[in-house]
Amino acid sequence: MFNEGYTATAGDDWMRPALCEDALRLGRILAELAPAEPEVHGLVALMEIQASRARARVGARGEPILLLDQNRGMWDRLLIRRGLAALERAEKLGGGQGPYALQAAIAACHARALEPAETDWTLIARLYAELVQIAPNPVVELNRAVAVAMASGPLAGLELVDALDSDNSLKSYHLLPSVRGDLLLKLGRTDEARREFERAASLTRNAREQALLLDRAQACTDGESRPA
Repeated sequence: MFNEGYTATAGDDWMRPALCEDALRLGRILAELAPAEPEVHGLVALMEIQASRARARVGARGEPILLLDQNRGMWDRLLIRRGLAALERAEKLGGGQGPYALQAAIAACHARALEPAETDWTLIARLYAELVQIAPNPVVELNRAVAVAMASGPLAGLELVDALDSDNSLKSYHLLPSVRGDLLLKLGRTDEARREFERAASLTRNAREQALLLDRAQACTDGESRPA
């Protein structure tokens, strides 16, 4: 429920805030009913921290704003504090290595960075590597590739992304070509990047996300046409 509210899989809206709010409400109730379950607190921590970015994730016209472009002054510090407190509870209960707690720890790395440059991408990459060990998942691997790219450079990340290209479960997953396009763009391979953004746009069913990806593809074309 929270994921669908945070990034809608289809439709005209990038987010559906009411779903996030309902998921948070249910999570908090569950934490009260099962206070000794560390993964419950890990899940609540993850939702609280992710929800803290809601106002910064959408522009004035409803367009998506990606993480590194967000105004972090708009992040809800109360939700961040609640999330960090829930994560601490999960860790004190011995659940710091649970799947939700690890994802919350990753979100906490972003929450603690007042500026994008302050983000500890090396730690995030390590946390994703730990998450892969206990909950193998190609989407987690893709997220790890992004973190590795930020920590060690786009070529290192691209090698990991290319290794996922043959995974059948990601054939229709639009974020695979989207990430690949971003890394290719950083490497100056604009024509390849454009094709990847166009492929990603063809796979998503969210109108806002599709527009963003097509804009990125067009920016690759515009960049190629500029005089040196």
